[in-house]
Amino acid sequence: MLFNSWPFLIFFTVFFVLYWFGFGKNLRLQNLLLLVGSYFFYAWADWRFLFFLIGVSAFNYFLGIYIEKSHSDKNRKWLLYVGLLQGIGGLAFFKYYNFFVVSVNEVLASANITVGLETLNIIIPVGISFFTFRTISYLLDVDKRKMEATKDWVVFFNYVSFFPSLLSGPIDKAKMFVPQLEKTRNFEYGNASEGMRQILWGLFKKIVIANNCAPITTEIFGNYQNLPASSLLLGAFLYTIQIYADFSGYSDMAIGIAKMLGFSITKNFDFPFFAQNIAEFWRKWHISLTAWLTEYVFTPLSISFRDYGNLGLIFAIIINFTIIGIWHGANWTYVLFGFLHGCYYIPLILNGTMNKKKKIAKGKWLPNLRESISVLTTFLLVMLTFIVFRAQSIAEAWHYFERLFSMSLFSKSPQLRIPVLVLIAFMMIVEWLSRENDHVFERLELKWKKPLRFAFYCLVLTTIFLFSSEEQQFIYFQF
Repeated sequence: MLFNSWPFLIFFTVFFVLYWFGFGKNLRLQNLLLLVGSYFFYAWADWRFLFFLIGVSAFNYFLGIYIEKSHSDKNRKWLLYVGLLQGIGGLAFFKYYNFFVVSVNEVLASANITVGLETLNIIIPVGISFFTFRTISYLLDVDKRKMEATKDWVVFFNYVSFFPSLLSGPIDKAKMFVPQLEKTRNFEYGNASEGMRQILWGLFKKIVIANNCAPITTEIFGNYQNLPASSLLLGAFLYTIQIYADFSGYSDMAIGIAKMLGFSITKNFDFPFFAQNIAEFWRKWHISLTAWLTEYVFTPLSISFRDYGNLGLIFAIIINFTIIGIWHGANWTYVLFGFLHGCYYIPLILNGTMNKKKKIAKGKWLPNLRESISVLTTFLLVMLTFIVFRAQSIAEAWHYFERLFSMSLFSKSPQLRIPVLVLIAFMMIVEWLSRENDHVFERLELKWKKPLRFAFYCLVLTTIFLFSSEEQQFIYFQF
C-alpha cells in the first residue's frame, strides 16, 4: 500500500477519523488501534511475514525485560548477544545467505574446488532492515541503562511496527519514540496542517520527480552499451535526483503522517544536495541510518582505534561506510558504494575538516564561488557512486564508466527530456529557498499571505495531477 495510492488514502482517512474521534480519549484503545492499523498496513504489503514481525516484536519485548532485570553483567551480556544474534542473524539469512553462497562458490571455483553449495528461494520480508535496526538499538540502550525496558507490550509492538516508518524508515530510536507512545496525545490542528504540507511536498517529489525520472534512467542503464556518453551522464544525474526524490519523498510523507497522528519522528533528509563536502552530505542524507551507525558502530570503533591517530579514524570511517553499503543489500556494488564514500572522507580527515560545519550562503540569496564549487564537486562525487549503486554488478559499473568518459560526452543525448529538467530545477529552487527550515513548507503561513499560499499549494497539486505517471514502488522498499 503506497502512500501515493488510492487504497492508502482510503485506509488513512478511515484510520484518522477512528484514531482521533473514535478512540482519541482513551490512550490504551488508541494505541491498540494504531497497532491493528500498522499490522493491516504491513499485511497489505506482504501478509506472509506478518507473523514474523509479531514474533520478532515478542522476542525482543521479553528479552529487553530480562536484560533489565538481570543483576549479573555476564548474564546481561549473554542475553544481549542472543538478541543481537536474532537480529543480525535474521538479516544475514534473509538478505545475505544466497549472496554468501554464490560468493563462496565463485571463490572456490576459481581455485578449481567444487562444493556445490545451493542457494535457497528466499523472500525478503519488507522493511526487515528498518525494524531490525530498531530492535537492536532498543536492546543496546536497555543494556547500557540508557532507557528502561518497556513493560507495556502494546507500546513496544507499536514501536517496532509503527506504519508510517515501518517499510522505509526513518529508523527511530526507542528512547525517543517510546515516550511518545506512553503519553496522552491530543489532536492539534497546527500539527495536522503542518503534516499535510509536508505530505504534499513528499508527494510532489515522489510522483512528479522520481516517477518521471524512473523510465528515463531505466532506459539508459538498461541500454548503456548502445548510447552516447552524454546519455550516460544524463542517466547518472537523473538517477541521483530520482533516488533522492523517491526516498526523501517517502520520508517527508512518513514524517507528515506521523505528525497528523501526534508523533514526532526522526528527520531523515536535510537538503543534502547543498552540502559542501562528503561529511556534510552524510549529515544530511539518510540521517537516521547515519546517526544509528555513528552511535552504535563508528563511535565504538573510533575509540578502539584512537591509539592509531588519523589512520585509526580512517579505518573506522571506511568500516562504518562499508557497513552502510552492505546494509542496502546483497551485492558487491553496495559494498563498493559504501567503501568509496568512506574513502571520500580521507582528505577531510587528513586536513582536519571532517567535523567542521558551515551553513551555505547564510543570510544570502546565492552562494559565493567557493561554496558553489564545493557543492558541485560534492554532487559529482556522489553522482559517480550512484552509478555503482544502480549497476547490477561491478563489471557493469566499470563498463558504464568506460563509456561515460569518452568524446561522445559532448554529443546531444536522445533521452533529454526538457520538461523533466524544468521540474527538477523547480524542486531545487524551492528547496534552496527553504534550506534553513526543517522542511519546505515549514512556517509558510507566517511568511506568505493566505491567497499566495493557496495559489502555491494549487500550483503544486496541479503539477502532481498533470505529471502523474505510471505508479512506481519506492526504491527503498527493496532494502
